[in-house]
Amino acid sequence: MAVTRGRRWGVYVGVVALLAALSAADPSGLRKHLRLAGEVDQMRAENERLAAENARLAREVRALRSEPAALERAVREELRYIRPGERVYWLGAERGGAP
Repeated sequence: MAVTRGRRWGVYVGVVALLAALSAADPSGLRKHLRLAGEVDQMRAENERLAAENARLAREVRALRSEPAALERAVREELRYIRPGERVYWLGAERGGAP
């Protein structure tokens, strides 16, 4: 009787192994699950990066609305404004690569 139970156990293990192999080979099985899990990890990392960027931009907006020095810095850097009487010395190439 112990042989029959052992044989039955072996059949169960064989069937489970066969189903696991079929799941791994099936494009919509284990491989798809692993691929989607990787995509979820990438999306979570991207969401964290975007949340940090949103927080940085929100701080910049608050500073531009409330701090005159921050507004002046932004205007000078982004629009390249200068005050009357100031001299500008370019020590490198411009953003476009032209001297």
